[in-house]
Amino acid sequence: MAFRFQRRITLAPGIRINLSKRGLGLSVGPRGASLSLGPSGVHGHAGIPGTGLAYRQKLNTQDRKGGRRRAGRGGASSKAPAELDAMLREGASLSIQIDVSDEGRISYFHGDGTPMSDAQARVLRRNAASSLREQLEAHCQRLNEDLDRLGRLHEQTPLPDVMGYEARDYTQSPPAPAELLHPEWWHRLWPPAKRQLDEENRLRQARFEEAYRAWEWRKAEHDAAEFARHHREAEAVWHDLDAMEQTLRERLEEIDWPRETAIDFDLGQDDRSIAVDIDLPAEDEMPDRYWTMPAKQLRLTPRTLSATGQRKLYRDHVHGIAFRVLGAVFARLPRVQEARVSGYRQMIDAATGGRRDQYLYSVKVTRQQWERIQFEHLDQIDPVAAMENFTLRRDMTKTGIFRDIEPFKLI
Repeated sequence: MAFRFQRRITLAPGIRINLSKRGLGLSVGPRGASLSLGPSGVHGHAGIPGTGLAYRQKLNTQDRKGGRRRAGRGGASSKAPAELDAMLREGASLSIQIDVSDEGRISYFHGDGTPMSDAQARVLRRNAASSLREQLEAHCQRLNEDLDRLGRLHEQTPLPDVMGYEARDYTQSPPAPAELLHPEWWHRLWPPAKRQLDEENRLRQARFEEAYRAWEWRKAEHDAAEFARHHREAEAVWHDLDAMEQTLRERLEEIDWPRETAIDFDLGQDDRSIAVDIDLPAEDEMPDRYWTMPAKQLRLTPRTLSATGQRKLYRDHVHGIAFRVLGAVFARLPRVQEARVSGYRQMIDAATGGRRDQYLYSVKVTRQQWERIQFEHLDQIDPVAAMENFTLRRDMTKTGIFRDIEPFKLI
């Protein structure tokens, strides 16, 4: 009997709910990088193609004279290198963009997208080299950490007895009281001025009261939602199918997924079993390189993983997703005693040329089996080997090549 999936969740980085059966997409950040230099400081924006990462961070660049001024009316793209150098030395505001190629080469552009000349780029590097290097090195570290994290997704799995939900306080501060104007001595001698001051104070107080009422509404809505969730996870999950589905959806959405992940799930008729289908990324959608910066160059240097290393990262990642989902199921749905989790990827069918689902694994796990895991030592657990402790269908070679399998069904 085939699955009767009722829910689909498309999980972060970009969280959105999709009730259709299809729709897997690997979340990929914007191509290239940019920096914005302005009166409020220097901000960096970067994304490396194929990594799914991007960042925006304020740089602590100071000009040589410690001051800042606005750029002249002429566009920076039309400035001669000497003029551009003088602008940067004097603390002018300058908007630039930086594109990073697949090979790590950096190209410089003005804020309007006009390419910088080689001479202009040299001026920029001379005036902001330390900030550029600092931020690009930090970005390299983030990219490499993200790559490593793909294979360690299981390490944040909660204990199966971590049930219930602790309501969160509303963190937004109330608006500050209105600052009322105080009358001067001469207001008593000039009634129109006193009436104008009183009217201004009335408007200020009215704006404050309106803002405070809006804050109270937001706080009340937040508190009501938190109370409802606390009740749902403490009591309703024991007997209410809708509460179980919403609880699982909310918990899965809160996980810091390194890649966009689509999940279909369906609870059994007795609410004691669940089937989960995970739409996995294809192997070629995974990042395949580490990044470094040469000591004396402003560029990124890629080091491509070997084919074996790429397959190992992929198998660790797809099994880690299953491990993480199982953790959410058994921690948040106390009635569920058995979970059947299957992972598939979409591929081209050599016989027809069309797309089809290739199931890589299907695992059946009871709560009793799950509770035997030593959750205090998750960093020592291999998610691939962990699945072998359960009832597993998987046809995978030692080097991480998968062949089709028939998944377990939810009866």
